[in-house]
Amino acid sequence: MEGRRVSAAATEHKPRTGAGAPEAVLNALPHPVLCVGADGRIVDVNVSAEAFFEVSANVLRRHDIREFVPFGSPLVALIEQARERNAPVNEYRVDLGTPRNGGERIVDIHVAPLSEKPGVHVVVLQERTIADKMDRQLTHRGAARSVTALAAMLAHEIKNPLSGIRGAAQLLEQSASDEDRALTRLICDEADRIVKLVDRMEVFSDERPIEREAVNIHSVLEHVKRLAMTGFGRNVRIVEEYDPSLPPVLANRDQLIQVFLNLVKNAAESIGDAEDGEIHLSTAFKPGVRLSVPGSSAKVSLPLQFIVRDNGPGVPEDLVPHLFDPFVTTKPTGSGLGLALVAKIIGNHGGIVECESQPRRTLFRVLMPMYVAGDGRAQRS
Repeated sequence: MEGRRVSAAATEHKPRTGAGAPEAVLNALPHPVLCVGADGRIVDVNVSAEAFFEVSANVLRRHDIREFVPFGSPLVALIEQARERNAPVNEYRVDLGTPRNGGERIVDIHVAPLSEKPGVHVVVLQERTIADKMDRQLTHRGAARSVTALAAMLAHEIKNPLSGIRGAAQLLEQSASDEDRALTRLICDEADRIVKLVDRMEVFSDERPIEREAVNIHSVLEHVKRLAMTGFGRNVRIVEEYDPSLPPVLANRDQLIQVFLNLVKNAAESIGDAEDGEIHLSTAFKPGVRLSVPGSSAKVSLPLQFIVRDNGPGVPEDLVPHLFDPFVTTKPTGSGLGLALVAKIIGNHGGIVECESQPRRTLFRVLMPMYVAGDGRAQRS
């Protein structure tokens, strides 16, 4: 089964009533901004606030701010403080996550009275989650470099002795009894299995420059979807939510297919035989996300966001921070190298990948640089 829909945010960029220069500036901000009236009702919002709460501006304006934040949220108390003091107030690292907006959403909050409209307060939310994830991404890259050294050592120190062990077992097999022949066959099979594992790890030691070009991410996802629907994902409903105006990504197409095939396969395996299993593939343009380049003052913009989301049982909370480390897996027979390879490939492309998980809502978010015509490099700022 398959469904397709295009996100409203991607197709509707019409100015709202009374839109002018101030509203254009607010809508250009990457941070959610809300105006809250004296009765707690939302007066106005910018585009980023719509994306943060995953609700349209028209719906937000009809409701009280309390309906979109956790019960007893510090945000409500901050608005009251700003009203009592008639001065700006701030609070850092506040969780505004609810089942509506997908779990943990750590933000810094700034509330200030709007002098032009008595009783109305401006609320600015600066999401900390992305910054924290970028810090963790450096750890993932360090883990990938550790695997690179480990793979080179394993290839040299393990594969050669294994070939000798396998050869000796084959010689013994010729003169062994039927009962002993089963043991020699077991030795050969296990030796072959270890060689395959080492071969998979040798991918990490490949440090050759990546050949990159302008890639249409939707053609990549379409290819991955076709592979899934004819194999491991035939019993899962795949829903696409694409921004059709998305610019190309600067990447190696084959490696992107490898990344998203891995993520979609993981999602399908997590869902298992559930009758209502769904995998959502979405793309969006998210300006304002930048990643520092080690050893340089330059920053790479990562405005392209690709998400693979499933409604499986989720990842154990204690494993989420280590999910991209090698040999960490939730599968009984998994090697724990698939997501480590995903982190390495995306890291080599100058992007970041992170996981958010809770029961029936696990998503992998990939942020990558866009292709800039003329220079073939990632967009820097």
